[in-house]
Amino acid sequence: MSEHINVTTDNGVLIIRIERPEKKNALTQAMYAALAQAVAEGDRDDSVRVMMFTGSGDVFTAGNDLGDFLTVDDIEASPAADFLRALAATVKPVVAAVNGTAIGIGATMLLHCDLVVAADDARLQFPFINLALVPEAASSLLLPRLVGHMRAAELLMLGEPFDAACAQSMGLVNRVVPADRVVATASQLAAKLADKPAAALRLTKALMKGEDKGVAARFSIEFDAFSRCLRSPELKEAVAAFFERRQPDFRSL
Repeated sequence: MSEHINVTTDNGVLIIRIERPEKKNALTQAMYAALAQAVAEGDRDDSVRVMMFTGSGDVFTAGNDLGDFLTVDDIEASPAADFLRALAATVKPVVAAVNGTAIGIGATMLLHCDLVVAADDARLQFPFINLALVPEAASSLLLPRLVGHMRAAELLMLGEPFDAACAQSMGLVNRVVPADRVVATASQLAAKLADKPAAALRLTKALMKGEDKGVAARFSIEFDAFSRCLRSPELKEAVAAFFERRQPDFRSL
């Protein structure tokens, strides 16, 4: 396990906490590997009835650690991909406590959760286009299905942040609560799920996720497009602008 991924259990609930507050809980490949391992092991462990994600401090996760991410040679074979596949395939209920900023995979992973509680000051963002990248986590399939094409186009093509109330109105978040109540509220929901009949709960989830083959196929399509973007001059400009703290200039490319 990564030192930045804390995994505990509480009465049948596997709590997976991202703990790298000094970097806004940005995810490295080592952290993705630990997340994938935690989800896979939780799925196999009969004592685990529910999984719950949260982040330390006032940030859920700022997404990829950009410097670390650019060292990845094959995105489809990366630990990040392993985590996404594990999360999408888990048969057990998944709850997320979004305690603050949720950017990139911090937002797309919510599409694979069953219940999401967000702080009233949370900010979410699908920023891929601003980094000259394409969406991941099958969000190009799941987000339009959830919110409709036009709203998904606004979120994915403009890549601008939006608040928890907006996320709730679109169905991406179940409940919005004061920041100091996020984890407690999510824990209460997780505990309620843990008290339900486990087999019926897993079957109910399986029935609702009856198009998993579509998700798996979309993963591969997105990974291929993502890999092409990683080799583009637009990405080089986006990364340079990020580290130089300036606006990127894509028009000159």
